[in-house]
Amino acid sequence: MTTNFPFDYRQKSFGAMAAVQDPDCLTHLAGYQPDLSQIVFDERIAGKFCSSYQDWLKSSQTNVWTGLDDFKFTTMANGTTEVFDKFYMKNSTRRFRCFRAEYKYHELAWRSHGLGWARIEDDDIRSNDAVVISLPFSDTGDKHQDYESVLERCSALGVPVLVDCAYFGICQDLNFNLEFPCITDVSVSLSKMFPVAHARIGMRLTRQDNDDALFVLQKTNYVNRIGAAIGLHFIEKFSPDYIVQKYRSTQIEFCQTLKVEPTKTVLLATTTDSRFSEYNRGGASNRLSFHRFLPKVRHEEFYQIVRDIFDQESFLQ
Repeated sequence: MTTNFPFDYRQKSFGAMAAVQDPDCLTHLAGYQPDLSQIVFDERIAGKFCSSYQDWLKSSQTNVWTGLDDFKFTTMANGTTEVFDKFYMKNSTRRFRCFRAEYKYHELAWRSHGLGWARIEDDDIRSNDAVVISLPFSDTGDKHQDYESVLERCSALGVPVLVDCAYFGICQDLNFNLEFPCITDVSVSLSKMFPVAHARIGMRLTRQDNDDALFVLQKTNYVNRIGAAIGLHFIEKFSPDYIVQKYRSTQIEFCQTLKVEPTKTVLLATTTDSRFSEYNRGGASNRLSFHRFLPKVRHEEFYQIVRDIFDQESFLQ
């Protein structure tokens, strides 16, 4: 289905970004035979998932969390998207801010609901703002170079910040530093690591229980219990470093072939090469995603695309 929003690159070979169709993960999903009649009446499953998920985050050997324990309140969410929407609701009188080339859902939602917003590059952070920033940053697969400076200013002004960690589970060598007092909300999801995006398995972490709509849903057990069960099924089987450890060498191999730069997010590469300008999302570099080609059975498709797009003999010299 086509859309009318910019940077919709889902049909391009290296466009968009989704979970790797990892054979072991697909086998694990196919073999799952839950008792739905039990799950839908299990009032404890969302709480169990959130508690296990938080421990699972901290078990990573390739990334470090700083300040995560300060976010003592967790709620089940339908992916990171529901966390975003609730953040917009509780800050609806503020002007929303994000970096250029951030995840496009934010700008689309602000536009559709008539909310005030501006890109961070276009104006100073002001006291009535509310900021959303992804870590790793959506466009580069690494920490945004201005992450600390923006959060320091937000802390000084009392500006609320949502840190979106949707790429956790497909990244490495990052410090998820949440110690800034301005950070009110943190979102995580299993959608980019495992082939379960349509099960909508996410979580919000906050410092306080302000009894907003997401807390009300959690307290009344009106949550996605099937998603929680699927989430538990995966985090009990796979470590948060599984995808990175399995596909990092292939990411580097693909990057060497295309002469582009690998990022700390194993599915992504970046380049300023004009031959890849069709993958520019509004930032300083062009972002390529390898999620379609990382499984070994699809490596040959990657090399066929290289041969089709480029004069391989000259391009690879």
